[in-house]
Amino acid sequence: MKLSLDTSQLDFQHSLARMLDAADTPSAVRAWARGEHGPGLAVWERAAAMDVFALATPEAYGGAGPLPVELAVAFVELGRYAAPGPFVETVAAAALLSRLAERGAAAPAAAWLPRVRTGEARVTLTLPGGSPYALDADVCDAVLAVAPGTDTLRLAAGHGPVRPSLDPARRLARPGDGGEPLAAGPAVREAAAYAADHAAFAVAAQALGVGCALLERTVAYVRQRTQFGSPVGAFQAVKHRLADTLVGLEFARPLVFGAAVALASGARSAPAEVAAAKAAACDAAYAAARTALQLHGAIGYTAEYDLSLWLGKARALRTAWGGPAECRARALELFPGRLFFE
Repeated sequence: MKLSLDTSQLDFQHSLARMLDAADTPSAVRAWARGEHGPGLAVWERAAAMDVFALATPEAYGGAGPLPVELAVAFVELGRYAAPGPFVETVAAAALLSRLAERGAAAPAAAWLPRVRTGEARVTLTLPGGSPYALDADVCDAVLAVAPGTDTLRLAAGHGPVRPSLDPARRLARPGDGGEPLAAGPAVREAAAYAADHAAFAVAAQALGVGCALLERTVAYVRQRTQFGSPVGAFQAVKHRLADTLVGLEFARPLVFGAAVALASGARSAPAEVAAAKAAACDAAYAAARTALQLHGAIGYTAEYDLSLWLGKARALRTAWGGPAECRARALELFPGRLFFE
């Protein structure tokens, strides 16, 4: 299977990276954590202008998607730059509404997808198998909810108080009770599972980007920090720790893009491949966070130091939309004869 990006995908990756690099995302993340959404919404609008949400929106609603490989490219960069906002949840909501439209419930898709595509509408959601808390509900135009054990999609009536997360920029709230029913029946349950797979997939790609950023920042730091008159990065133990981190990330990368290919083709193995990719990518990002913290020393514990923004995100993404143990169990349950992990 060919997992290398083509020229247009690489151009998209480089353009998105340039935009995010110029957007001063660390400042936007800190403002978002304080509840000041302006800088983060400016990043959101720029991402929308680069058609990030169009990648998850079907052509029937003005989009170019679904294009999971291109979405993986986008989410790796969003993770690399720690962009704040409900990117994962909005893309998952697009998957949910799109699948419902395919099953005959087109009204919710017609109402929301054209606005999601342009970035005008921010949507978050809760689904069976995920957290009962909706991400960034206080900045979203809609909170979609499918309660566990039910087959009804509703537009939640507001949300409860915002709660902190391991990542201060991930603001969580419970959807309000009641609300307008949008669709009901077996199609809702199937669409919710489909959307949850897309959420886990986007988190996996985002975590891969977070891990890469942590490794890049740590390599730069150990090159300029000295002990006994030599750069710390020259010490063999440090080299081994960084090499192990790189191996973990490079092992996760083909799993993430392999899951994208499986989603794009509608392969029966897609849910298992998504679960495997999420476990591997989130474990690799978490290992990168531990390496970064150890090699930075005391400064790594300082909240004012930008490294903390990626450390918190690596920890939070590890359990978002399924923890590593849950994902491994899901992969083995769906395909018990297939070896995903050594």
